Amino acid sequence: MKYLASVSYDGSKFYGFQRLPKNISVQKVIEDALTKINKTKVVVKGAGRTDRGVHAIDQKIHFDLSINIEADRLKNALNSLVGEYIYINDVINVNDDFHARFDVKMKTYEYIINMGEYNPIKNDYFYNYNHKLNIKAMKKASTYLLGAHDFQAFTSGERNNYNSIIKSIDFKKINNELHITFKGKSFYRYMVRNLVGALIIVGNGKIKPIDMKNMLEKKDNIYNYMTVPAGGLYLKHIEY
Repeated sequence: MKYLASVSYDGSKFYGFQRLPKNISVQKVIEDALTKINKTKVVVKGAGRTDRGVHAIDQKIHFDLSINIEADRLKNALNSLVGEYIYINDVINVNDDFHARFDVKMKTYEYIINMGEYNPIKNDYFYNYNHKLNIKAMKKASTYLLGAHDFQAFTSGERNNYNSIIKSIDFKKINNELHITFKGKSFYRYMVRNLVGALIIVGNGKIKPIDMKNMLEKKDNIYNYMTVPAGGLYLKHIEY
């Protein structure tokens, strides 16, 4: 039987989603729990890999079991085994040809910036930037990122291609927090964190909104933006 599950987790407690030989990862914890339930080894496939420190509210995974167990019972069994920093939101049956990664139509990420006073309690859950930003300028800069582009300037590491489509970038200020939400089909390594880093140097006046377009065209981080911390990033939703 093949299942699809929605998973949330506190990324500050793991070395990322992907299974690692020594360090604790979300994938390994879930695989160990499923293997215990199934009595034979289970391999989990995720919709994407979140890096160390990145959180998820709706990560998606699929897996096959050799036993037939009702989805609700499986959800409860998993939640009794995965520990306090992972929660299985939902489990459903899917067709044998379903794939959690290859069938994705849209991903939603959110990044949270604290523009107010430093908060040590939430340091793992937003970016303690602690300065005001020009949100209007950041919104203008974000318009150059919409649509289909080569995002090499905002992707860490080497790939065969850097093409992707960003459908929307939305900004919402809640008290002293700035929430930036990205929707698109594919986001590559550190891509959202790099985009936020570039938007921040627009917001603090170091570069102009049009300079976002310049980076896209030159395919290079010509203005030396920083990759913002992982703790402010959340995988919010996966659509199929």
